[in-house]
Amino acid sequence: MSKTLADKPTITGDLVELRPFDSEATEAMLSFIKEPDVLKRTGTVHSTEDAKSGAPGGYEHARRWYETRNEQTDRIDLAVFSLNEKKYVGEAVLNEYDAADQSLNYRILIGSAGQDKGYGTEATRLLVDYAFRNLDIERIRLEVFDFNAHARYVYTSVGFTEIERVPDALIFDGKTYDSIIKEITRADFQKFQPLKQVGAAA
Repeated sequence: MSKTLADKPTITGDLVELRPFDSEATEAMLSFIKEPDVLKRTGTVHSTEDAKSGAPGGYEHARRWYETRNEQTDRIDLAVFSLNEKKYVGEAVLNEYDAADQSLNYRILIGSAGQDKGYGTEATRLLVDYAFRNLDIERIRLEVFDFNAHARYVYTSVGFTEIERVPDALIFDGKTYDSIIKEITRADFQKFQPLKQVGAAA
């Protein structure tokens, strides 16, 4: 494998381009993490009232976080840029490397204005493709709450399969939701590869 997690590629698809973070991407993400629906889907808050109040911890902390993403050597954080709208719409991340089973965690956040346009699906395919082609890993895992039917469908369409369900992992407005752990292995990726036709990385 020719790349490491310290490398921050630019990966171009048909709809989106995954890019290392810059100041414009940081400002976009600071607006997305204020959105109540984003806060609920990520399990950041536990009530509608809290979601309307915004992300806990303050936005200066979040700004510093995004400003240091390109310096990280144990993870890849890339901003998702819409090629037709010419703006940033979210982020896609590989983190939590586990050397014992050669695995990474995946997560993605797309702001409300960029949803239901295929951006999240292509971004996921692009980064999964990049990881298996360039990194010494055998599997990628993710977590999604069971109420997030759209995200569950996207992950399944890319090749992720459910391997575990954690009951009552999130309480929101007094109601409990399960957490679903999904995984794609190198073998799964190779089965889906003929369907992908994903872009090139620089």
